[in-house]
Amino acid sequence: MATLLIVDDDNAIRETLSELLSISNECHTADRAEQALAYLEIENYDVVLTDISMPGLSGREVLKAVQKTHPATPVIVISGNPNVEAGEELLAMGAFAYLTKPFRLEVVEDTVIRAIARRQELRTAAQGENGNGESPAGEDARAAADAPAREELPEPS
Repeated sequence: MATLLIVDDDNAIRETLSELLSISNECHTADRAEQALAYLEIENYDVVLTDISMPGLSGREVLKAVQKTHPATPVIVISGNPNVEAGEELLAMGAFAYLTKPFRLEVVEDTVIRAIARRQELRTAAQGENGNGESPAGEDARAAADAPAREELPEPS
């Protein structure tokens, strides 16, 4: 079971995502970036979903903190702004995916499944072929585990 952190100041969205994703994952929620940053200091999440625009610190700060302290953890950014340039910028910063509101729940669920799979791939690469983090390509495996976890922005339809 994967552990997810869902960060959104909109209670309805936060609760909907938590309800949807807690069927097969352990979900923690935060209503602001500051609370999420505190959680990130004590917990290692498999995936982080964060709204980009919130009072106080933004989802960008959450993304930066995850990239700094847990670089192999995929971050899915959610935004009410369907701006492709903003999405490309966030992906360049290391976001795994950029989803815009309103979103379809099946798209969120599919994106989370792909993010969890990516996280598993990075863990497996870090463990190496003999299970102790060392392999003939041990340096490459450690580099893969520290590489940002992300996917490309889909083409607009």
